[in-house]
Amino acid sequence: MKRLTDLLMVLFFAVMLSACGRQSEESYVGQSESPKSTEQTETSATVTEELSMDAESEDSSLVDAKDAQIKEGNDSVVNDITFDFETKTVMLNSGYEMPIYGLGTYSLTGKTCVDSVTTALNSGVRLIDTAYMYHNEESVGEAVRNSGIPREEIFVITKLYPNQFDHPETAIEEVLEKLDIEYIDMMLLHHPGTDDVKAYLAMEKAVKEGKIRSIGLSNWYVEELEKFLPQVNITPALVQNEIHPYYQENDVIPYIQGLGIVVQGWYPLGGRGYTAELLGNGVISEIAQAHGKSSAQVILRWNLQKGVVVIPGSSNPDHIKENTELFDFELTEEEMEHMNALDRGEKHDWY
Repeated sequence: MKRLTDLLMVLFFAVMLSACGRQSEESYVGQSESPKSTEQTETSATVTEELSMDAESEDSSLVDAKDAQIKEGNDSVVNDITFDFETKTVMLNSGYEMPIYGLGTYSLTGKTCVDSVTTALNSGVRLIDTAYMYHNEESVGEAVRNSGIPREEIFVITKLYPNQFDHPETAIEEVLEKLDIEYIDMMLLHHPGTDDVKAYLAMEKAVKEGKIRSIGLSNWYVEELEKFLPQVNITPALVQNEIHPYYQENDVIPYIQGLGIVVQGWYPLGGRGYTAELLGNGVISEIAQAHGKSSAQVILRWNLQKGVVVIPGSSNPDHIKENTELFDFELTEEEMEHMNALDRGEKHDWY
């Protein structure tokens, strides 16, 4: 009996030792695997997070690079205002191309204006300049509509006068109705005046609405631009000023062009009452003779080589055609210097 009891006790202790061993083993395995599993999970999560952050960083870098390319592209459009003498156009900072020579319509009215614009368009001119104060927007529009030339191939510039600056929205609608050519390629403020910023902001709104494609200024110089530009949102695509050999604006032109703004010259041949004297200038006449060209053509070519768009006005069909023949010759650097030396600072209008 005693032996049986002893045997049972041995068996009991054996079972107890085995159970303790399993518990100890299970306890060890649990303590070992659990921390290891957590560490792996945390490590995996960390790696995943780091990879995600790297991916986001890489994506961000790609986006930044793309934005930089886009910005660089935009800047190149804004700053590269070099004339293309093959297409005879320049790219404006608004993204539209504009011809680098055209017809000015100051003092042309009624049938004379219609006939002059028609002659110009038939001679290959695709840039027409008008204004509210010229009182001929209807005539310009008539000639454009009846030309048979696709609308998108003709670039029409008009201007708001200071007496319209206090009601610019209405004035813009009136211009659209007068021209009746679907949209306005370029609208300028004719010269500084009360409410000019208000008028310009109205033109900005019209751009967003698709009524106007490009906007700019006329008769704005360095001081005026420095004061005006911080008050508006859209950089002018064009500044149109008086420019001719006797009034060259050699300090103003580089400043404007440096802003990525195209410069256009009115009165390129001196203006009424001054044209004959300018065309008869000995230096200009000598250069013209050397190239087998007219003095007018030399002056216009000089402007183009300075990066200035020209819009000479005329109602004479022969002169209109003559003013388009500017691309089969080129002035030498020496000839350009001789032309530049003619500057007198002599302004022929009050603007």
